[in-house]
Amino acid sequence: MTIGLDPPRQILEAQTEAMKPGNLKSEDVGGMLIENSKDTEKPMKEKLEPRSDGTLCLNNRSWLPCYGDLRTLIMHESYKSKYSVHPGFDKMYQDMKLLYWWPNMKADIWITQSGNDTIWVVVDRLTKSAYFLPMKETDPMDKLARLYLKEVVTRHGIPVSIICDHDPRFTSNFWKAFQKAMGTRLDMSTAYHPETDVESEKTIQTLEDMLCACVIDFGNGWERHLPLVEFSYNNSYHASIKAAPFEALYVRKCRSPVCWAEVEDAQLTDPELIHETAEKIVQIKQRIQAARDHQKSYVDVRRKPLEF
Repeated sequence: MTIGLDPPRQILEAQTEAMKPGNLKSEDVGGMLIENSKDTEKPMKEKLEPRSDGTLCLNNRSWLPCYGDLRTLIMHESYKSKYSVHPGFDKMYQDMKLLYWWPNMKADIWITQSGNDTIWVVVDRLTKSAYFLPMKETDPMDKLARLYLKEVVTRHGIPVSIICDHDPRFTSNFWKAFQKAMGTRLDMSTAYHPETDVESEKTIQTLEDMLCACVIDFGNGWERHLPLVEFSYNNSYHASIKAAPFEALYVRKCRSPVCWAEVEDAQLTDPELIHETAEKIVQIKQRIQAARDHQKSYVDVRRKPLEF
C-alpha cells in the first residue's frame, strides 16, 4: 500500500487537531490516552501510545482521527494503489487494520447509516439481469421472504427454479417450505464448487469492485450508490447474451440519463441532477468494464491450454 504526500506529518497534524479540548470528545478517545486515562488497570492494548515520530498508535496501528480527510485518503490509496488488487470491502478492511485504526473503523467502511451490512444478489440466468438488495446479516428468513416477494416475484412472476448457496437461511425448513408452496424448485450450489452458480459469483465480484470504486470516487456510504450501480450493471453490454440485461429482459433499449438531454421533456428535470447522474453512470460503466477485464485476465493466467 502506498500513501501519497507525507503520511506521518498528516497524521500528526490531524491528531494534534483532534486532541484539542474542544475536539477530543468527538470520537471518545480521551480515555485511551495514557496521560488522561483514569483507569490505571486498563490493559495497555487499549491505550494510545506515542511513536518516536510523535504520532499516537494502538497496538502499533496509526490512529486516524476524523480530521484532514485522512480516512478518505487511506481508503483511496488502499483501493487504487498500483501495487494492490482490491477484491472487496472485507479485503480492504483486513489490509487497512494492519496499519491503521479509528473508532468503528469496520462500520465506517462497510455498514450503512440504516444498519445494512450485506447485499443479497439475485441474478436471472436467462437475461443476466441482476438485483442488488441491501439487508442486514441478522435479518430473519421471513423478512427475506417478504423482500423476495416484493423485488422478484411481483416483477417477474414465480421462478421455475432457483439456485441458492449454503447460507443457513436458504437451507432452512422455512425457505424450503416457502419455495415448495410457491411451486419453485430449489437447487443448492455444490459446496467448494462455486462454478455451479457461476453467474452469481461473477456478479458479486463485479459488484464489490464497483461499490468500492463508487465510495472512493463519490464519497458517502455504499448503499446510496447501489441503485445507480444496479442500473449501470443491467444497462451494460453482456458478452454471453450479446446485449445488455435490460434489453434482453424488456426487448428494448433502456432510456438512460446519459441521453435525457436529447428528449423534449428534459426541461422538467433539474439540469444539475441530470448532469451529476449522467456523469456518475458513465464513470460506473467504465468501472464495470475495468472489473470485467480484470476478472478475464485473472482467469486467462490460470487457464491451461488444451492438449490433444
